[in-house]
Amino acid sequence: MRSALLAIVGVACGMVSLPAQSGARSAALLFLRGNDTIVVERILRTDTNVVAQVIGRGAPRMTLISSLAPGHLIGTMRFFAYGAGSPADAQPLQSGELRFDGDTARLVIRQGATERPLAIATKAGAMPVVNNDFVLVEQGVRRARFLGLQRLEVPLFALAGGVTLDGVLDLFAPDSARFTVAGNQSVVSIDAAGNVTGGYLPGQNIRIVVVEGAAAAAIAFGRPDYAAPAGAPYLVEEVAVKAPAGHMLAGSLTLPIARRGRMPAVITITGSGQQDRDESLAIVPGFRLFRQVADTLARHGIAVLRLDDRGVGGSGGEINGTSADFADDIRAAVAYLRTRPEIDPARIALVGHSEGGMIAPMIAATDRRLAAIVLMAGPAQSGRQIIDYQLGRAVSGDPTIPAASRDSAAAAVRAAFDSTTAKGPWMRYFLAYDPLPTLRRVRQPVLILQGATDRQVTAEQAPLIEQTLRAAGNRRVTSVIFPDRNHLFLRDADGSPTGYASLPGGHVDAEVMGALVRWLVETLGARPPA
Repeated sequence: MRSALLAIVGVACGMVSLPAQSGARSAALLFLRGNDTIVVERILRTDTNVVAQVIGRGAPRMTLISSLAPGHLIGTMRFFAYGAGSPADAQPLQSGELRFDGDTARLVIRQGATERPLAIATKAGAMPVVNNDFVLVEQGVRRARFLGLQRLEVPLFALAGGVTLDGVLDLFAPDSARFTVAGNQSVVSIDAAGNVTGGYLPGQNIRIVVVEGAAAAAIAFGRPDYAAPAGAPYLVEEVAVKAPAGHMLAGSLTLPIARRGRMPAVITITGSGQQDRDESLAIVPGFRLFRQVADTLARHGIAVLRLDDRGVGGSGGEINGTSADFADDIRAAVAYLRTRPEIDPARIALVGHSEGGMIAPMIAATDRRLAAIVLMAGPAQSGRQIIDYQLGRAVSGDPTIPAASRDSAAAAVRAAFDSTTAKGPWMRYFLAYDPLPTLRRVRQPVLILQGATDRQVTAEQAPLIEQTLRAAGNRRVTSVIFPDRNHLFLRDADGSPTGYASLPGGHVDAEVMGALVRWLVETLGARPPA
């Protein structure tokens, strides 16, 4: 339900080795917002191949190996997706090959022992595109110079979704280029060989810094800081929870210091995509929703356990599970808290955001010992309804698509989505899952929080959740809809995910946090530390 956005991984990852050739180049592109590194792309280029490795915090790392075709096209591409934080010698979670056959993209996707061939219509001369992969821009510059063009129209085949986008590359100065796709722009400086030497993304307040040579491979990134701030009335304990599938889940348990007797506790549940325990979002400065929740609740006498998703950060396990699998991970976390002597096992609640707001009722419906659940932008519709809305809105909001073509474009986008992305295990489950039957079985107190301008899980879903719960006999339901709040509960009059990068900051304000805290303190009978 939330856009998949790359940030930086907490480990250093090695590059794939290629034979030394003339013209070889090793470099790293650092995507910076202020002094914070958001994304790293490592590039190793030879006369015949380009290797790119895109690295992000809380997200799988991608390795892309492209063979270069005449005319500075990319002929074939091999791609490998690895779990976030996995060692350099780890086996990929998913791999595949892509080659272009005229106006057809031919894909082979491998996951475990399963191999799936696909043939997807595209445009002749298309180039593969992966989020934050600037090798594409460099190839476009080389291609434009080869053709003697100042302006080059570049069809882009997106590996995620299998759709073809129209990109435009403008060489507006001898040492500068502007790349535009779907209304988003990147402006880069380029050298005589066509290499990107710097740049910026105006719509996202991101600048690009290039590190050349051996220094590029030496870049390493530290582990996120989950410690309690100085003077906080709580401690943060690093914990490990064993999931039913056998992997370990790494997390932080926030414990009020001056407690009196056993205390209530909350477990946070992240939204869709691979998320760290803070549910941080690199594109929005300072957005760490669950760190803020943990800090606020701990100051009011409520312990909080937040976990890295499986395959993310310090957690093991494969990322290709379903929402039901993730629910099992949270059930293990509940069982773990019930063993802790500081925690009152009768006063454990769940706080789920987005997909987490779908998972929390799954657990509550099967575990009557849970005290309460909080649904932050939780869905009432099936995944199919949500995805159809999001795809349709993306098409209708694209200024490059003529109004007369939008119905056919929407149909094409959905068909491409169904032929590729919809076939993955998580997406198949999500598309088919209807939250309402599960909600009818929830008997615990429920708090529903929703942003009025949410364009991912729309605001009308909150009253539908409330109506479903009450119709099934649950009278302990509270619903709060916040004006001018988006899916992230940040002030945002428009609410479109495409505008998240331009938001002034990621701190959820006191109105939202206050509603959450007051309800949980009352429902769980919490007492602030002495």
